[in-house]
Amino acid sequence: MPAASGLVIVDKPAGQTSHDVVAQIRRLAGTRRVGHAGTLDPMATGVLVIGVEKATRLLGHLALTEKEYTATIRLGQATDTDDADGVTIAETSAAAVSQAALEAAAAALTGEIQQVPPGFSAIKVSGKRAYRLAREGAAPELAARTVTVSSFTVLAVRRHGDLLDADVAVTCSSGTYIRALARDLGASLGVGGHLIALRRTRVGPYGIGQARTLEQLAASFTVIPLAEAASVAFRRLNLTEEDARLVAHGRRLPAAKLGDGPGPVAAFAPDGSLIALLTEEAGQARPLAVFVP
Repeated sequence: MPAASGLVIVDKPAGQTSHDVVAQIRRLAGTRRVGHAGTLDPMATGVLVIGVEKATRLLGHLALTEKEYTATIRLGQATDTDDADGVTIAETSAAAVSQAALEAAAAALTGEIQQVPPGFSAIKVSGKRAYRLAREGAAPELAARTVTVSSFTVLAVRRHGDLLDADVAVTCSSGTYIRALARDLGASLGVGGHLIALRRTRVGPYGIGQARTLEQLAASFTVIPLAEAASVAFRRLNLTEEDARLVAHGRRLPAAKLGDGPGPVAAFAPDGSLIALLTEEAGQARPLAVFVP
C-alpha cells in the first residue's frame, strides 16, 4: 500500500542534520519520496517541515514563507562557522557592551538588509558547496543577498566575565541566516559574535506546537493530509468540475479566477481533493504543480 501523501511537522533534535531526519521519516513512512522545506543546521532544533509522496511538490513553495526563531548569541568571540560548532578565530571583551547598545545594534539589523551568507553554508559556488570549499582552505567570497528581518528582539542578557550571552527572537524571510545575524551583531558592536543555540519555532503557518518528535512519530506515524496542508498554507480556490478537469490536464484558466492576494493558490475540486497549485502568469492562472493523475 503506498504511503499517504501529506506533511509531517518534525521537532528536529540537536545533533542531527536535516537529511538525517529525512532518512528516518523515509523508514517510518515506507517510501523514498520524502523531502524537507528549509534546512536546519545540525546544532539547531525545532520546526522542520517534511513532505511525503505528493506533498514533496509543496515544499519548494513552503520554503519561501516567513520563519521565526529563538536563539542565543554569544558576544566576545567570533568563530569560523559563525556558530558554536566552529573554531574561535577572535576574542574581544564584551564586558562594556550595554543592553541599550545591544538593542540598538539589533534594531539596525531589521528591515530589508544586505546579508553575506556564512562561508560554511550549503550555497553552491561553481558547482561545489561553500562549506566544502571552506574545509579545504578555500573559503569563497559569497555575495550579499537581500533578506528581510521583520523583528530582532533582545529577550534576556547574561554576562560571564568578558562574554555576553543574549537570548533573542527573530522573525525573518526565507534565506536569512541567523548565524550571519549573530556574526553581524557582534561585528557592529566591535566584539565579535557567534550563535550558540538556535530553535526554529515557525515556518509559515506551521508552529512548534504542531511539531512532533521523532520518538512520537515512531510510536504513531501520521501525516497532515495533502488537501489540509495546502488549504492551511495557501489561499484556496474552489473549482467547478469543468475547471478542475482542465487544470488536472495542465490547462490554464483566466487569471481573474485567482482573485486578489499573494500566490500561489491551492485549487480544489468540488469533492475537496487538491488539484493543483496555481500562479498568475501573463494574464492566466498557470499550474505550478498538479496533484492528480
